Amino acid sequence: MCRWFAYISPEEPCLLSDVLIEPANAISKQCSEHYLPQLLPHGEEHDLDDSNDALMKMRNSLLNMDGLGVAWYTKAAENYIKGVKGQRPALYKTQSPPISDFNFRNLCSNTETQCLFAHIRATSGSVVTQVNSHPFVFGRHVFMHNGAISSFSNVRRDMTDLLSFDAYCNILGSTDSEHAAALYITNLTNHGTKDTWEKEYPLTEMQSAMNKTIVQIVELQQKQLGDKATPNSLNFCATDGHKMVATRFRNHAMQQPPSLYWSEFAGRTLNQKFPGNPDGADMVNEAATKGTDEKIGKHTIIASEPTTYDEGEWHLIKANCMLTVDEKGTEKEVPLEYDAKFNAVDPNFA
Repeated sequence: MCRWFAYISPEEPCLLSDVLIEPANAISKQCSEHYLPQLLPHGEEHDLDDSNDALMKMRNSLLNMDGLGVAWYTKAAENYIKGVKGQRPALYKTQSPPISDFNFRNLCSNTETQCLFAHIRATSGSVVTQVNSHPFVFGRHVFMHNGAISSFSNVRRDMTDLLSFDAYCNILGSTDSEHAAALYITNLTNHGTKDTWEKEYPLTEMQSAMNKTIVQIVELQQKQLGDKATPNSLNFCATDGHKMVATRFRNHAMQQPPSLYWSEFAGRTLNQKFPGNPDGADMVNEAATKGTDEKIGKHTIIASEPTTYDEGEWHLIKANCMLTVDEKGTEKEVPLEYDAKFNAVDPNFA
């Protein structure tokens, strides 16, 4: 399946290369290698091939080579364009493998931001093209997804009927994920026109819009497919540059959703200005310019996989829960609200 990485801080910028390229398990290297503490290993199992969880093996044996996208927030437009206040997302997408993409590497080594989305794609069936790569931008809001809306072709038309006109027109590709993004922005703005995408909304409204989006998807599937509906994997993430919401969801009574972790500490380990190294406690960071007693600013990382060696820096988000991050960087994990009657049976992984 896909992998994504998100960083947000009210005060501490990150250098893109520090978090996306340099670590041994940076997202740019998760095309084929995976690190899933608390999910793998299971007990005495030490390798993905040893796992008895067939769904886990399927999700993590695929190559994530179908597209790369990065969105980072910058105040550049505010300095030049009348009427623009605050930071806005810049976007880079490519079909090249991230490690060998010269433009991506150069961009990352010279760009810092206080809010960042990065995504590597493993297609669930739609065409491989730049417009189908995540993240998806709606004004000041950005959205990305790991997983799949099951039987998307059966509910796609009904999903579009729920969209605002401008949200529908902003869909440039053919993925289930971009349709989910358009549904989220429709819910967040109460069917607003594209000028409403430039506004910020309270965190409670972002949380409500995300929860509503998930419920609408499973309701449409039950309406169209009944007992033939199969489970979705909906690890969504959305931000306005100051706040963030992320979900780890699968509507199945027993199966785990795709992996999703968060950390309030790993940003220091990843930041080359500070002592420490993301790849091991015994590795020396000779580039450090800060002392061991100096503190880093408040920050939050949410990611499909940990990007530092220290498992203690990371928390696995509970199944069918949402993590919210407010303007001050305060994190809160809350259960998603949905009716268990929408849980579906997976015929491929009993």
